[in-house]
Formats: sequence, C-alpha cells, structure tokens
Amino acid sequence: MAKYVVATVDEIPPGKHKLTTVSNRRIGVFNIDGAFFALRNRCPHQGGPLCQGRILGHLVSEQPGEYRYDASRWTIRCPWHGWEFDVSSGQSWWDPERTRVPTYPVTIEDSGEKSDLVRGPYLAETYRVSVDRQSIVVEI
Repeated sequence: MAKYVVATVDEIPPGKHKLTTVSNRRIGVFNIDGAFFALRNRCPHQGGPLCQGRILGHLVSEQPGEYRYDASRWTIRCPWHGWEFDVSSGQSWWDPERTRVPTYPVTIEDSGEKSDLVRGPYLAETYRVSVDRQSIVVEI
C-alpha cells in the first residue's frame, strides 16, 4: 500500500474533517475525539457526497423503550437520502454484510521520518532538521 500525507494533526481539530483527493479518490478524513478515520466520499446509494453529512453518536437498545448512548461508536449520514454508515468500519446499519463504504487505514507519523528508505552508496551533506508537527497519513 502506498502512503499519502493528507494533513497535519492540527489542521483537523476534534469534531472536524477534511476532504482531500488521494490517488484519484475523494476521501474525508475525520477527527473524532482525537481518533482519525478516513472514508470514501461517495455514498453507495446514488453517489452522494457522504463525508459532507452529519456525524452522529450511536444509540444502543437492549429492549423496547430503553436506550443508551454509546460514545465509542459514530455514524455518518449521507446528506442526500440519509443512508447511515459506521465511521470506523464503513458498514451500513441495514445491511452490514453487503453494503459498505470503503475505509482506509490512518496513522499519525512524525513529519520528515524516512524509516522505509534504503541507504544508497552515495552520501550527500545533510543538516539536522527538527519537526514540531505530526502529519496524518492515509494508506491506499
């Protein structure tokens, strides 16, 4: 999988998101209480701009008339027709086995870190660089 830097951590504060294009895919990157998630910005129903929809908490019911709020799970609702998907997995609530939105792994990495490069036979003069921000990286 290729990695793409899409933003710095401070560019997407908690409760906000950023739309970006990665490898010809329109993707929404969300910060929900400090956890980052990336979803395809296309509802499978009719291609609506899913990532422009509302983020909602999740209600759980063990029996009729009793509900509790689950703050660990989040739903995104398509603004066109209201189809809902789990932000972390992309699964739909009505048909989780067959209807889903593509999600992408998100990591937080120190900017400028090049751990996957192989040292070559030629060396150039280098200078120490310090980085004080972290970047949000999406893998596709």
